[in-house]
Amino acid sequence: MVKGRLVSVEGPDGAGKTSVLEALLPKLKEQLGEEGVLVTREPGGIAISEKIREIILDVNHTSMDAKTELLLYIAARRQHMVEKILPALEKGQLVLLDRFIDSSVAYQGYGRGLDIAEIGWLNDYATDGYQPDKTLYFDVPSEIGLARIQESGQREVNRLDLETLELHQRVRQGYQALAQQHTDRIVVIDANQDLSQVVAEAESQLKQLLQDLS
Repeated sequence: MVKGRLVSVEGPDGAGKTSVLEALLPKLKEQLGEEGVLVTREPGGIAISEKIREIILDVNHTSMDAKTELLLYIAARRQHMVEKILPALEKGQLVLLDRFIDSSVAYQGYGRGLDIAEIGWLNDYATDGYQPDKTLYFDVPSEIGLARIQESGQREVNRLDLETLELHQRVRQGYQALAQQHTDRIVVIDANQDLSQVVAEAESQLKQLLQDLS
């Protein structure tokens, strides 16, 4: 039986998701305890999925087919789900997941032009239909997000960072469309604000879930 809560964190490249999660984690642990919170990522989070991540993001793999890319993400998601996410939820933890099902729709659907309904089916297949309790979507113009990546010396540039501006703009449009379709689940946060403001808004959106878990 699932007792915990799953919060997915989404956004275009350069939206600052990692920075927000790093700032939120101490606050969340203060409320839920050291063992009450798990932060993990897609693709990755466990050994098998991290190896798949290396294949997907390798800058030398520019010939990768869009469907191959999607299926690799789906495979990594499935293993991550059964090996790490579901056990944490069964323990009653708050799981903060950096990217989840919406990323596949935004990147491979809107970005690559693959069929949205087929991606939805694959997501359901990989997760047994599991949905996040809440999704925090950090929205930032593509030009600003990509500029942040170029200016930052702390993050290695990956294959997706090298894609055209047009692809990143389509990805953002996909996220915005998803946010309009799933207003019950997806909360839009302006990631073009000061980091402290973004963190404060994210913390506010998690308040009810934290009360439920405390």
